[in-house]
Amino acid sequence: MYKIKIPSVSSVKLSKLLKKGGAVFVRQRGTDHAIYARIVKDKRYSAPVIMGKKTLDPNYCKRIFRQLKFTDEELEKLL
Repeated sequence: MYKIKIPSVSSVKLSKLLKKGGAVFVRQRGTDHAIYARIVKDKRYSAPVIMGKKTLDPNYCKRIFRQLKFTDEELEKLL
């Protein structure tokens, strides 16, 4: 789906990229996962993000972006 190479980033950097792309923090209670949500074409999509890690695998980051329905163009602007 994505032709863009996504680098490995920290969980803090990933959360900043998600917020910059229009995703909003929903909640995090007692776990190491934070829930982010994004509305695309009047539908709400959400994804859990592992917090507190210094490096997240590029495939994991790609999966999060897919779950939140980011397009290639949006990713190019973010990265």
